[in-house]
Amino acid sequence: MSHQDLRINENRLMQRIEDLAAIGALGETGSCRLALTDEDRDGRDLVVTWMRDLGLEVTIDGIGNVTATRPGRNPGPATMTGSHIDTVATGGRYDGNLGVLAGLEVLETLSENNRETQYAMGVAFFTDEEGARFAPDMLGSLVYVGGMALEQALDIEGIDGTIVGEELDRIGYRGPGPCPGTPPRAFVELHIEQGPLLEVENTTIGAVTGVQGISWTEYTITGQSNHAGTTPMHLRHDAGYVAAKIAVTARELADRMGGRQVSTVGRIKLHPDLVNVVAGQATMTVDLRNTDEALLKSAEAEIAACVEQLQQSEGVTITSRTLARFEPVVFDPQVVATVEAVAQRLGHSATTMPSGAGHDAQMMARVCPTGMVFVPSKDGISHNPAEHTDRKDLTAGADVLLQTMLALDATDFTGDTA
Repeated sequence: MSHQDLRINENRLMQRIEDLAAIGALGETGSCRLALTDEDRDGRDLVVTWMRDLGLEVTIDGIGNVTATRPGRNPGPATMTGSHIDTVATGGRYDGNLGVLAGLEVLETLSENNRETQYAMGVAFFTDEEGARFAPDMLGSLVYVGGMALEQALDIEGIDGTIVGEELDRIGYRGPGPCPGTPPRAFVELHIEQGPLLEVENTTIGAVTGVQGISWTEYTITGQSNHAGTTPMHLRHDAGYVAAKIAVTARELADRMGGRQVSTVGRIKLHPDLVNVVAGQATMTVDLRNTDEALLKSAEAEIAACVEQLQQSEGVTITSRTLARFEPVVFDPQVVATVEAVAQRLGHSATTMPSGAGHDAQMMARVCPTGMVFVPSKDGISHNPAEHTDRKDLTAGADVLLQTMLALDATDFTGDTA
């Protein structure tokens, strides 16, 4: 049997997905393993146990990223895959987890078939990809590639008042490995699409061309609390109204710009949060995304102008804090083409497409040739216990990952193959 005939073990992959999903389970299909919580620790322990059971060399770095490698014939960096195993508070069982467990399955498939590769093969899971507890998202991979100093990351305060470094120590995952980490030869990440396009187009594999830019901003609006019945409308300094106006502006600009511009206000908190009191303070977030950096900057400028105008017209004070800002990322054309060609060779329908969500791969693209493999999400639903991808599509994605990694192992990224 040649390398090209190898396929992953579907039942083993599905069992590992089930076993990991049981940790921090929400109902029958949901998952809650916020980064660096006890549930995250237990999930990490399980995956690291699987890695060590396969005889892989496991390294844990200073931000808690875990990498496991299988040696190749030649010295040098590994061809790597991976993703994350942390979830949002009400997440599903495939987001991130699929990429890690399929990567583990790739390495086990090679080992049980006694297949030697030219270079080492690796699988990683990165800390706090979701950013749900500690902003920004993709924190672990950002530190891995040198985009944020380790010391700065360790000092980040979470939404619950905890500190990244202290939580890493508490759960036992502040490792000795260096940050930044060694750049891989190449990196490819398997992930559910988290959107509806593949399912709508009845396509099995997405060869991801890049990741849209992300801008997260938190606004704190300070007005004046006052009686809801006795305060005339023209004398109000209503933080709740201002927050609502910003939210409407964010939606309207996305509708007007069209294309791939999206805008989301995912959090608004009012104080004192009483039915008969004009809100004196509001804290809110605005999430802007676009595949075009110039258009993303235009959207940011429009929100900033809205904020400035509201300060004047409503007599409030508005302060802002950047939670995350990443420019759009274009993946390596050779890796993208490899993913598409492999999918077609294996008999799967395939298309090229950008990613609407942020992923660890966009950070890895800073240091090595990088790409992604998408598989369909049922009804485009993710970050939700209803998240689902059919078993056949999970298997197809894992097989494409296996064959893509083998193809990249034989590629020198100058257009020649070894």
